[in-house]
Amino acid sequence: MKTALYGVAAALAAFLAPAAGAGEIKVIASNAVREPYRELMPIFEKETAHKVTVDWGGTVDIVKRVAGGEVADVVIIPAARIDDFVAQGKLAGRVDLAKSGVGVAVRAGAPRPDISSAQALKDTLLAAKSIVLSSGPSSLYLPTLFQKLGIAAVLKAKIIQIGPGLGVGAAIARGEGEIGFTQMSELMSVEGIDYLGPLPAEIQLVTVFSAGVHAAAPAPDAARALLKFLTAPQAAPILRRHGMEPG
Repeated sequence: MKTALYGVAAALAAFLAPAAGAGEIKVIASNAVREPYRELMPIFEKETAHKVTVDWGGTVDIVKRVAGGEVADVVIIPAARIDDFVAQGKLAGRVDLAKSGVGVAVRAGAPRPDISSAQALKDTLLAAKSIVLSSGPSSLYLPTLFQKLGIAAVLKAKIIQIGPGLGVGAAIARGEGEIGFTQMSELMSVEGIDYLGPLPAEIQLVTVFSAGVHAAAPAPDAARALLKFLTAPQAAPILRRHGMEPG
């Protein structure tokens, strides 16, 4: 693993502008990108001498914080929310970083239900005793999917929606629900669950997670160097290992 990371570091270094001096970069980022970025950020710090501090959270809370006037060098949330802040003049442009689909999980060791098609998923949901949803992008999509499948009314009493920033995988691992849905990248590394895979292609929702440099960023040059690093082609293998695709 160390050899592979050093190889990635060497390749990514070629994409980084020489730093004029070490800077501190504050990032507010969605939990959806946390696992791959936990690998990527230390490589960036090593190659540039910049220091990155990431405050992870749910999209709903991050939007409230930025809308309320909180300043960070970089904000990473779904693309549509970045566009809103660009239009408001709070962020200076949008950079697409990664794409993520919705994944499905059950508690480790539980029976693995069939989710291989829309009909199979429908049957699985009807049979489930409880369904855990996040408060992120997938939680806006899944109720409309349930309506499309014609089972929204039946499922209503089964749905457990956890609070902003909390993990669906952790809730499933604790036995707080039978089956859970959230971004694939937020499930693949969670202990205590069995990741079943993504939603079937015909009903999948792909969310683009994007970044914006804050209009009042204290370290804008370092922030732009970070975004250049995160969008370099050599970052793609780490994204894919965590269920994401380059943006």
